[in-house]
Amino acid sequence: MKWSSDKVPTSPKEEAAPHPSPCPNWRTTLMTLVATRLDLIQIESKDFTGELARRGSWLVAACGCAFFTWALALVSGISIISERLACPWNRIALAAAVLHLLLGLIFTRLAKPKAASSFPFTRAEFKKDREWIENFQKTKKSND
Repeated sequence: MKWSSDKVPTSPKEEAAPHPSPCPNWRTTLMTLVATRLDLIQIESKDFTGELARRGSWLVAACGCAFFTWALALVSGISIISERLACPWNRIALAAAVLHLLLGLIFTRLAKPKAASSFPFTRAEFKKDREWIENFQKTKKSND
């Protein structure tokens, strides 16, 4: 690619001298930066997917507990236990429902995300990039 400011060398001395460019290889550098950031996002996406799978499994466990809460409220075994303990069946059913509800709440709490945010390394790199751009703009203005 020829720039409009490129001169055709007239002597061997001029041909050997490198052409001064305002930003040497800035396109290559920019493309490398973008590729690096995309690779970082891809790596952290895999970690995020694993975290989602872990939380999803806890949610499935919580839903199972909710199902058993309902099922235990209706099961006929409650009446058998209440007869053997000489206790009203509704109290036995309520105790079983409360127990499973507590288990469901524990599983739901375990499914909550950790305090750490998603994509921590990518965010840190973007922050560094932002700082570098700000410093680059400041030095560019001071050189003008």
